[in-house]
Amino acid sequence: MLSDKQDKDGRKALIESSLGAHVGTVVLDHPPQNFLDVPLLQALADAVDRLDGDAGCRAIVLASAGRSFSAGADFGAVPDGGDMIDSGLFYAQAMRLFRGRKPLVAAVQGAAIGAGAGLALACDFRIAGPRARFGFDFNRLGIHPGFGISLTLPRLVGPQHAARLLYAGRRVPAEEALAIGLTDELVPEDEVLPRAQALAAEFALSAPDAVQTTRDTLRQGLAEAVAARSARELAVQRPQFRSRDFAEGVSAAAARRPPIFTGE
Repeated sequence: MLSDKQDKDGRKALIESSLGAHVGTVVLDHPPQNFLDVPLLQALADAVDRLDGDAGCRAIVLASAGRSFSAGADFGAVPDGGDMIDSGLFYAQAMRLFRGRKPLVAAVQGAAIGAGAGLALACDFRIAGPRARFGFDFNRLGIHPGFGISLTLPRLVGPQHAARLLYAGRRVPAEEALAIGLTDELVPEDEVLPRAQALAAEFALSAPDAVQTTRDTLRQGLAEAVAARSARELAVQRPQFRSRDFAEGVSAAAARRPPIFTGE
């Protein structure tokens, strides 16, 4: 058992990783909503990197504890008029998840919102439970999408579905996510992690070098393309984080009311 201790504000370890039968499992445990920040995303990428570099590991499952897969970045913690928490560093850590060589399977048992959806989309496959939902509410918060989502989402569901989801800031329930190709399987809640591990185990039965080189070919240029798109996303987001519309979007989301945007 490997463990990454991220003792923030006295909390317990937030990332745990393990390896068995050639399948690595990385678990994000940051209650109550598994919000992401720079140290946590770095610890997550470190755990994935270690397993990716371990010859005994042939496939990796990315999971989380609690009701939410990840509610993304905690925009409620952003000071008025301030940038997102070290946004350049945040996305730099996120881009590390695209550079590994081994298949990644996401076990999405609950809400994957914003950067949390981006985390799920960074994986090769997504196994979802009935409570899973994917939220692309960036525009409803007054900002451009990040985490490379402007590239990874249309790559999965096509440009028309992606545009509609992003413009409207929609949250996609599990059954619809399966229908449009956002997830690969929908299973009962208590089977999400075991099924993700079973799928990873299927990959682990194949010759490891053959799987990795095939994946390299299938994803040729993807990591570089996502990094370039992420740089564009960040450049657009930075002034938007200081806008009145972003402040209104965050306030409206916290109050669970429709936002009133002015274009400022």
